[in-house]
Amino acid sequence: MAEDIKEESVVSTVESDQATPDRTLNNAMLIEGACLLRRMEICVAEAEKRSGKNAVSMQETFTVYLVETRPMDAIAEGRNPPPDSLWRRYSEFELLRNYLIVTYPYIVLPPLPEKRAEFVWHKLSADNMDPDFVERRRIGLENFLLRVASHPVLSNDEILYHFLTKEHGWKEQVNETGFQAKADSRLRALSATFRVRSPHSHLVEKKHYSDGLQSHMSQLLRARTRVADRLYAVYKVHGNYGRIFSEWSAIEKEMGDGLQSAGHHMDAYAASIDDILEEEEHYADQLKEYLSYAEALRAVCRKHELSQFELEMASQDLISKKQQREELATGIVRTFSLKGMTNKLFGQEAPEHREAKLNLLEELIAEGEETVKEKTAECEEHAEKAWADILRFKDQKNKDLQEALINYALMQINMCKKGIQVWTNARECFLKM
Repeated sequence: MAEDIKEESVVSTVESDQATPDRTLNNAMLIEGACLLRRMEICVAEAEKRSGKNAVSMQETFTVYLVETRPMDAIAEGRNPPPDSLWRRYSEFELLRNYLIVTYPYIVLPPLPEKRAEFVWHKLSADNMDPDFVERRRIGLENFLLRVASHPVLSNDEILYHFLTKEHGWKEQVNETGFQAKADSRLRALSATFRVRSPHSHLVEKKHYSDGLQSHMSQLLRARTRVADRLYAVYKVHGNYGRIFSEWSAIEKEMGDGLQSAGHHMDAYAASIDDILEEEEHYADQLKEYLSYAEALRAVCRKHELSQFELEMASQDLISKKQQREELATGIVRTFSLKGMTNKLFGQEAPEHREAKLNLLEELIAEGEETVKEKTAECEEHAEKAWADILRFKDQKNKDLQEALINYALMQINMCKKGIQVWTNARECFLKM
């Protein structure tokens, strides 16, 4: 069953400046209809807590997630076969994403759900082993796989396919790509202080946009936490109504039944807040996803800055070598240098030495010109692909956030309606006294 899907998935490969041809399906950006999600049903079905020894032989408790896949053609034919399944740890999802980040530097990578709870309302548990948190993370991991599997480029990556279908050996295949060496070299370059003289105007604009998106998502999450605090207090105060009405009913003969019924309604209303706030966390997770997406967008812009910086440094080095060639050929030193002072003090070099240096410089200039040509093409390709993927991301973001905010508004409306219903029921109880 898995082999049938594999034959379809390796039909064509998406070319990438960072990926080798055998890692992805050839041809530029594929249409969304050819994505993996159209050929395979994917879900993270459940989570399970396990214990084992880590790398330093210490006992640890961790969570694993059951990834299930089924071919869509079998489902369409009504065969409905049992899914292929395998267990994955969160760290394996991280490894997959790190590989994709390095291999596709021009793509706004879908983020993983948070490893530990942040912006969580303080009345809920922030323990990463808490069942409610693990369930939300399971949903987030499934969402990550669905986003990657529906992306026109990422979905056709062979390593992604192996992650979904091979329980053993896929890590070795990831390491064979050498992505970690690329990641380390890029990290060293990014950690250095550099200034790009001619950044791409559109990507600079998107970098500023990502800063604003992250700021607004953070503020929105903080505001939601404050609202949750106040909401919790309002609901719990209704528990005081319930206690008072119940105690009062014990000393009232004619009013007792009505007071006790009203108290029950208030107690039920107060107790419902825990489920409501847990439901709210699912909407908060959607906002947190775009808080992380802002960083992924900024990373794409930073990678283009690095490409542009490498191009400018290669161009500057080429200009310097051409100037050296001109000075050596004419004997006229245009800039102050130790070599120029030496020539004035001790005379010009022997003709054969100068000829050898000229020949060496010609070779270095030819190499430099080729490097500049390659860096220019790489920079332009990155900017073009990045811009296309950023536009795709913005369309997705607009739809997702619109849906999340509408659902959040509907949830708040329903909460208010339930509050009105509780007090309507209480009024009916009071009328019967």
